[in-house]
Amino acid sequence: MPTSHPPSRLDLTADCARCHALCCVLLPYRRAGGFGADKAGGVPCHHLRTDDRCEIHADLTELGWPSCVTFDCFGAGQQVTQVTYAGASWRDAAGEGELGEMAAVLSAMRRVHEMLLHLDEVAERSPDPAAEALAQRLRVLRDATPVEILTTDLDELQDECGGLLTAASARLRDPAGPDLAHADLAGQDLRGRDLHSASLRGALLIGVDLRDVVLDQADLLGADLRGADLRGADLTSALFLTGPQLAGARTDERTRAPARVSAPTGRPD
Repeated sequence: MPTSHPPSRLDLTADCARCHALCCVLLPYRRAGGFGADKAGGVPCHHLRTDDRCEIHADLTELGWPSCVTFDCFGAGQQVTQVTYAGASWRDAAGEGELGEMAAVLSAMRRVHEMLLHLDEVAERSPDPAAEALAQRLRVLRDATPVEILTTDLDELQDECGGLLTAASARLRDPAGPDLAHADLAGQDLRGRDLHSASLRGALLIGVDLRDVVLDQADLLGADLRGADLRGADLTSALFLTGPQLAGARTDERTRAPARVSAPTGRPD
């Protein structure tokens, strides 16, 4: 496999202009999951134009497609389009077999890029040789062939990455912070809680009230923030927050997020 250079943060953020609408075609979705219809994988969304742009992009949420707004491939789409398949479109695929392969590669690449995104944060905030070694292996993998990508044990890599993120979180957080990992806090008013250095990884935070709460050094890895009220909240130093998490929450001009995090906006119109 070729040697790869470290990806920039821009490479780990969706750039729809460099992708042939792979997520709109290759991935399945359901109305119950926040999409406006049910669709099988490999079938183009009926709102996709011939130029691979979305005809309802400006009105996605209002028309019942909020999950299109919050979805982020973490740059996997342009990587698969421009590097793995050298610019080829899904329109060039010869049958369901090639479309299926491309879909599997896209899903795998998204996992690789999400791991790299978190390891990039570790490198910035609490460097660790083991984390950098894994990041380098993932950088090589992202430039590999479809067969190499699909025959790699991503579960094993994800377990390894998870352990490294847990170790980084422990180094960065105050050990006295509350442990609310995987807690069901849906709908609760948390404005009076001290969440400094809290472990909220995997927590169910749907619809919680976090207005004006300071979440410094709080670990938000995998936390479900859909509908959470983050108006005025300070997440500047929160750990492992991603754009899709932020996009699914309610924010305002007073919400402070890490500089590296930007909410996805869906495909350009």
